[in-house]
Amino acid sequence: MPKRPLPAVLLLLALASTAAADEDHSVFRVFVGDHAAPRVTAFDLAAPDIRWQFDITGQAKLYPLAGGAVVAAVQSDDDAVQFLHSGITLENHGDHSDLEIGEPAPLGAPLTGPRPFHVVSHDGQSFINFDRGGYAAILDETELSEGRIDPVQFQQARAHHGFVAALGEVLVSTVAAEAEDAPRLGLQAFSADGTPAGDLAPCTGIHGEAFSGAYLAAGCKEGVLTARVEGGSVAYDMLDYPADFPEGTTGTLLGGRVLQLFLGNHGADGLVVIDPASEPHLRRIALPFRRVDFALDPKLPTTGWVLTEDGSLHRIDLLAAKITGSAKVTGPYSMDGHWNDPRPRLALAGDEVLLTDPQAGLLRRISAATLQESGTIALEGLPYNLTVVGGSGLSH
Repeated sequence: MPKRPLPAVLLLLALASTAAADEDHSVFRVFVGDHAAPRVTAFDLAAPDIRWQFDITGQAKLYPLAGGAVVAAVQSDDDAVQFLHSGITLENHGDHSDLEIGEPAPLGAPLTGPRPFHVVSHDGQSFINFDRGGYAAILDETELSEGRIDPVQFQQARAHHGFVAALGEVLVSTVAAEAEDAPRLGLQAFSADGTPAGDLAPCTGIHGEAFSGAYLAAGCKEGVLTARVEGGSVAYDMLDYPADFPEGTTGTLLGGRVLQLFLGNHGADGLVVIDPASEPHLRRIALPFRRVDFALDPKLPTTGWVLTEDGSLHRIDLLAAKITGSAKVTGPYSMDGHWNDPRPRLALAGDEVLLTDPQAGLLRRISAATLQESGTIALEGLPYNLTVVGGSGLSH
């Protein structure tokens, strides 16, 4: 259950007073999961001392769903997904957005199943792959935001570490081989009842997915596979890694919201900017140290951010595919060890880059303009995964 201090009520009353004036208002609400303790902490950047805490089952990765109205806490090691209403609702009206602000709260009963992992939010639906169950749970995001958790299952041929997503009138799903370790073979289109709606598109070891514009992209051993709707069916293209790329593959992808492009990892010490429609399709950015985490900037669509293990934050010009600024923001975090060791994670909030610093027990606020630290927020335990919801709109 959430733990809410009385001052939060006073804050909401103040916001309600502002809303009565029909003024433009901005709010960024941060949700942080702890690496060791089973909890999620939420607060507004404008009032970080006022906090809500939610007890969950285990360590969680946090995903914003339904336009940020819902936050999913995916607990892969504990076979559970818990949902929180973020308390922030943005409704687009074309010339402006309406902003409703309330308190975050638990949303329905947890969704349980064998090892939930990849989450895809696209076209008003959320898809949660249950890797050891051999299925994906499909949730309508409008219903989810209203507290109705009524998933439909899409059955895969065999259990594997994969994903399912909607693309046009069909679903696309990763496909694995009939083998003990179920190696991933590629991507295939299916109707909702599981009937194949096209041939398998080979993509060895397919991992990672993102949408941008008309395209879905996924990482492969051979390159980056793209998929789009063309003539009523799904068309695929394999964008091969260029011959001058060093050894390495792409397994994590982020999709641009304003520009039709992707930013992905490439090997341990590189990023790749992916243009699915125009050549050169893949441009690699060599990093000075191994990569810890990276993010796209929703406010600055030509900008990406990456933290490297020496503790430096780098600004990326996506159009030029190069680093344009760097600054030391944390102590070093070696990438040796387990992939899930406590290391910083990045998120964007307006004009700031936010990053958790587990060693210091802090959330650090970095100016996107200057790369200088603008403040810190002390957090209990080992702050780890985070997500940010909110933005600007009119409060009526």
